[in-house]
Amino acid sequence: MKWFDLVEVAGATLVAAVLLVVLYSLGVRLTAIAGDARQKSPGMVRSLAYACFAACGIAVLFGIYLIVPYFSK
Repeated sequence: MKWFDLVEVAGATLVAAVLLVVLYSLGVRLTAIAGDARQKSPGMVRSLAYACFAACGIAVLFGIYLIVPYFSK
């Protein structure tokens, strides 16, 4: 059995999961900050939040692309 391949897949899975959680939680936090009344530039913060959500969605779509064999032909 190729143990290094198993460790490589486990590591990539761990990194991807942490990245998704960080991007989503950062987007939620920036959305909450943008709603604060004392914020000087809520539009900039809200656009950063949407960029985090978009990056999270792109990462999910890329994962689906890698998993589904129909797309990788």
